[in-house]
Amino acid sequence: MIPVQGLTGAKVAILGLGRSGLSAARALAAGGAVPICWDDNPAARAAAQAEGFDCADLGKAGVFDDITRLIVSPGIPHLYPAPNPVIVAAQDAGVPVDNDIGLFFQSFATLAWDNFDVVPKIIAITGSNGKSTTSALVHHILKHAGRPTQLAGNIGRGVLDIEPAIDGEVVVLELSSYQTDLARNLTPDVAVFTNLSPDHLDRHAGMGGYFAAKRRLFAEGGPDRAVIGVDEPEGRFLAGQLSEGAADDRVIRVSVDRKLTGLGWQVFARKGFLSEYRGGKQIGSIDLRSITGLPGAHNHQNACAAYAACRTLGFAPKIIEAAFHSFGGLPHRSQTVGEAGGVRFVNDSKATNVDSAVKALAAFKNIRWICGGLEKEGGLGSLSEPLETVRKAYVIGREAAQFAMKLGVEAEVCGTMDVAVARAVEDAEAGDVVLLAPAAASFDQYDSFERRGEDFVAQVQKHLTGA
Repeated sequence: MIPVQGLTGAKVAILGLGRSGLSAARALAAGGAVPICWDDNPAARAAAQAEGFDCADLGKAGVFDDITRLIVSPGIPHLYPAPNPVIVAAQDAGVPVDNDIGLFFQSFATLAWDNFDVVPKIIAITGSNGKSTTSALVHHILKHAGRPTQLAGNIGRGVLDIEPAIDGEVVVLELSSYQTDLARNLTPDVAVFTNLSPDHLDRHAGMGGYFAAKRRLFAEGGPDRAVIGVDEPEGRFLAGQLSEGAADDRVIRVSVDRKLTGLGWQVFARKGFLSEYRGGKQIGSIDLRSITGLPGAHNHQNACAAYAACRTLGFAPKIIEAAFHSFGGLPHRSQTVGEAGGVRFVNDSKATNVDSAVKALAAFKNIRWICGGLEKEGGLGSLSEPLETVRKAYVIGREAAQFAMKLGVEAEVCGTMDVAVARAVEDAEAGDVVLLAPAAASFDQYDSFERRGEDFVAQVQKHLTGA
């Protein structure tokens, strides 16, 4: 646990008692603060009270008179589409609003660091797609190289649940826009921006607000080094804003769309090869084509970002390349879950929006595509390009028939995962890939994309084992 510093004796309100809320309460108490908790869910309040925390209705008049700060869980809107009334009350009372990420950055450094040979560092990673894989890959490279490391944030453990850093440790954080938007302290040593595509637009009132939330990771204090994906206008803009000139190597530009040129620090992938240039000269190259845990251009972008982040720490290209080969990928993200009769089964349930699904489809050929679910804002408009790798789609979800009509490929309405997998298996031939890449949220049929992916894996295993 990271005890919260700087709030000893202060009353700190906590709104939302899920994983991050309870974690914040524990860390605040460990640092000598007095947590005052609230959640509209009685079961959540009971869980907090069972741990000895006081609960008080934060919506009552005058409750913020002696509160020093309000800590808000990421799922609670603080601005758009409308702020939670408790947050409004805190703001009206002049009480600062923060989250567990802000508390973490406030509390990470300790007096024990005076005795360290190597000061601990934080690599923080954000973006629309690929941030989980990039974070896990950086963490994997660090472990492979023998560097002490912990993985936390939107992946792994909560940021305040990790152990205090030891000598030379690197903490890798995956941060969502919900987390970066509100945190009062954001001071990573290395910050990574993978890419940007439409997502969570209602929460951020459009693409401008969404980008602004991501951009805060680079603005609130500023990292020593920034790794920026420049294949979208927003990334190019951000890199330009951070750079002091063409040769400024504090900004590392990353691309999978084109060869990058210039005197700066560049990492890009073309035709399956990663290249690193610095000062106009090539200083590293990796053949990504045989790395099974990183298939497709979208994973090559993840590889470039992770490579760049680890190069800022001084790791040699050969060390990073060796780690790439032992990386098994993440569950539900281009995860091969079986193969039989020349047919490969791939679980990419994390492809919850159109952009990530399109990238998954581009990674394979001869695809039997299982898709469908709860459409996100913007619908399926960006599927207008021909899906030449798809042989047939098998559509699940409560609105499967309507979803199928928008795909532009031969589609069969299946409704449920068991039917979709069974029909895909019946149709599949040697050389085909049965790919779950839903291009939609899971909540019409499942509690989460993980549950959806687990169902796909279970159905595949039934067919592979003949159960």
